[in-house]
Amino acid sequence: MNLLDYIINDIKPLLNTKKVSEAQLLFNQLTYSHIPIKNEEGVYLGCISENDVHCFESEKHIKDYAYAPEGFFVREDTNWLDVLEAFAQNATNIMPVLSNKNVYLGYYELNDVISLFNETPFFSEAGAILIVEKGLTDYSFSEVSQIVESNDGKLLGAFISKIENDVAQITLKISNANLNDIMQSFRRYSYNILSGHEDDSYLISLKERSDYLNKYLNM
Repeated sequence: MNLLDYIINDIKPLLNTKKVSEAQLLFNQLTYSHIPIKNEEGVYLGCISENDVHCFESEKHIKDYAYAPEGFFVREDTNWLDVLEAFAQNATNIMPVLSNKNVYLGYYELNDVISLFNETPFFSEAGAILIVEKGLTDYSFSEVSQIVESNDGKLLGAFISKIENDVAQITLKISNANLNDIMQSFRRYSYNILSGHEDDSYLISLKERSDYLNKYLNM
């Protein structure tokens, strides 16, 4: 995938010498959370947020609020995962792109980058989702891969989906495998299974034994 193909130039950076009212009008016409700002020399200064702009005095100039622009951006060679992270860290749906010489090239839209994520094998290929957890210092991705592959599974993707109380939650996409065998292997390696295929024979077996025991005790 060539992320540079998704650079957009529909909206040019707004000059900081413009009145705040122009920025307010622009936001009223758009669905973006931010607008890029530049000075008269064409230097990118950052992005100004819609929330801030609507709190400013309309007749003042944007440069009167020099503290307001947020200086986030990505480079033309930034990979798409880092671009997605930049969107999340800055709570924005528009991401300016600068060249390695700090020339403003345009911007990415959040929806376009997310669509690239949806096209990855993690989402597009058939397979099962398995969520496991283990102590933050106890798990390793090499171990996770070994468990999956030792059961003839193919790991299409894995990421840390949550960290809480020194426990890491790991979400896996797996194909070509008996998920029940993989889940039992994870249990042997002291992983806790949070979610998996509904046909988890281990849990079904435990439930059946529990039901039998309850019936026996109630006889």
